[in-house]
Amino acid sequence: MNILIIGAGGREHAFAWKIRQSNKCRHLFVAPGNVGTSFLATNVDIGATDFVSLGKFSLENDIQLIVVGPEVPLVEGLVDYFRSIAELRHILLVGPDKVGAQLEGSKDFSKNFMLRHNIPTASSKTFTKENLSEGLAYIDNHALPIVLKADGLAAGKGVVISNSKEESKVVLKEMITDKKFGDASTKVVIEQFLDGIEVSVFVITDGKNYKILPEAKDYKRIGEGDTGLNTGGMGAVSPVSFADSIFMQKVEERIIKPTINGLHEEGIEYIGFIFFGLISVKNEPFVIEYNARMGDPETEVVIPRIESDFVELLLAAAKKELDKVELKVSLKVATTVMLVAGGYPEEYEKGDVISGLDKVKDVLVFHAGTKAGLHGEVLSNGGRVIALTALGDTMEEALTKSKAAAEQVTWKGRYYRKDIGFDLLKLLKYSV
Repeated sequence: MNILIIGAGGREHAFAWKIRQSNKCRHLFVAPGNVGTSFLATNVDIGATDFVSLGKFSLENDIQLIVVGPEVPLVEGLVDYFRSIAELRHILLVGPDKVGAQLEGSKDFSKNFMLRHNIPTASSKTFTKENLSEGLAYIDNHALPIVLKADGLAAGKGVVISNSKEESKVVLKEMITDKKFGDASTKVVIEQFLDGIEVSVFVITDGKNYKILPEAKDYKRIGEGDTGLNTGGMGAVSPVSFADSIFMQKVEERIIKPTINGLHEEGIEYIGFIFFGLISVKNEPFVIEYNARMGDPETEVVIPRIESDFVELLLAAAKKELDKVELKVSLKVATTVMLVAGGYPEEYEKGDVISGLDKVKDVLVFHAGTKAGLHGEVLSNGGRVIALTALGDTMEEALTKSKAAAEQVTWKGRYYRKDIGFDLLKLLKYSV
């Protein structure tokens, strides 16, 4: 069958790498893709939110399955568009419609959804321009630290954790009045700070049935020791040592099942991935956030651990037959180290020549932000540029491979964190 992946990052490259292994895939396309996906598929110069062009291309190329990578086209209604056009309705889609995507597209929506279905999460309240004064008063009576979240999509940067009530008030005003995050912060959710360790849990669902994919832990801060500004993710590991069978049973019973059942009860036909951003507080799981898609860079460690035919899994979800397939997961440990442009997540350069990619052996190279140069060279084309994923029998073995590859791939100003997995390694040593 002909398959179209929508997106341009490391997540989409990992999808393409895995889909290409299936004998069910005849022709693979990625819109718009990157240099890495061009070696596995045909890149198509169409933006992820150009629904009209994507529909036309799908018809002209007999696309039978579409996998949506990023959140923006989902929140903006790509699935709804395809379902609204008679000629496009036969195409199978993996991704929720606009209403389902509000799990990620609106923090206020997701918080209220969790409350309605008794899903454990931090206490919170939402404020807008109309009740800003109430928000300022709410801060006065709030325990520190205070978490402020832009309601809408803010490219992973719409969260501020403050240890000062005065600073929190300034941030709240900046978000709402000054539109610090644009329309995303028209509403701001102020919530309780939960102290614990985070883990990302993923499921693929057909709206009724679901499969729990390998869990992962990502590292958002730019600096080692989890310091500095938030980024889109500097690396990830899978599996996560503290997410044992007891913890995951709690996650499934208290969070996953109520979420899937809640969507069904509310008449939301949700087909696709759900990312549960969780925090373990004294071994009890709480939801920090939902995402309506796979995470990045977590996908780059989750996908390599899936041994099943990925296309078979995607088709089963799209056809609402997920109960008919089996998910097999490798016992190997996967780690990824993200190479980023100097200056990221603030201002950074693009267009620098990347060298050393040909030297990397026994490590998967997933392109996150690259483009081809005029003479065939690979150029940086984003803040997060290359993800280097290794598999090993232990986390130490996999990390050693990832970091060795990171030293081989270079360009002007290239930076990466050398301490990915540091907290989990400490936990392992402590438990021994």
